[in-house]
Amino acid sequence: MRFTGTTSKIALAMIKLLREGNYRYPWLLKGAMAAIAITFIVGMGWWGYGEAQSDAVATVGPLKVSRDEFTRRHKNIYEFSKKQKLPDTFKEEVLKEIAVEQIVEEKLWRLAAEEMNLAVSAADLRDAIMQIRDFQTNGQFDPELYKRLLAFNKLTPAQFEAEYSSRLLGDKAMTVILDAVALTPAELAEAKALMARPSSSEPVAGLSANDRILQDMLVQKQQRALVAFKDAMRTKVQVTIRKEIL
Repeated sequence: MRFTGTTSKIALAMIKLLREGNYRYPWLLKGAMAAIAITFIVGMGWWGYGEAQSDAVATVGPLKVSRDEFTRRHKNIYEFSKKQKLPDTFKEEVLKEIAVEQIVEEKLWRLAAEEMNLAVSAADLRDAIMQIRDFQTNGQFDPELYKRLLAFNKLTPAQFEAEYSSRLLGDKAMTVILDAVALTPAELAEAKALMARPSSSEPVAGLSANDRILQDMLVQKQQRALVAFKDAMRTKVQVTIRKEIL
């Protein structure tokens, strides 16, 4: 699926906003996963999770995108668009496209993680879930609150943990790519040339101007590496999106 017409620039800008945290600040991946879990739970309660809807709206290789999963994501992106005060004219068509494309991308990263022989251990999953504030009472994980929230949304712990584990697995693959990226001698020389120029930009807390230049160059290279790897995965994995039932 590709964005078309006058909505394409807005859609791409919105995707950039949604992805910027993970790509620009890779050390915040764990925090981002907690936020994903929170919206995942909220979305279920309002959009009818648990209804008997088995039709897949898309497939990514052997993985399926269920109607429930798509509906939750669409709801979350819709709420995001409202907060960003984006125009109403493109919402229904484009928000659905953004939602399904986001899920497809996540499943591509999960498949990449499996190819890399990565895994999420039970301890990793437990520790990640225990850090989610919605499941805490007075700063501590509350097992009874955890069960009640999931039960309220017609979801078992096993179902939630399988979904969350899959997302953690995909983030592990992204982290492998990020960690493999380094600046070449030529790029470091370019950075030194930039450092020699006077800068009029505002300082970033905790970073010198030189550190900021190096970090920005590295982050940009990491973004390109992530996009290139994901695109390569998509060329070898069959992706089918059933637009007629979105």
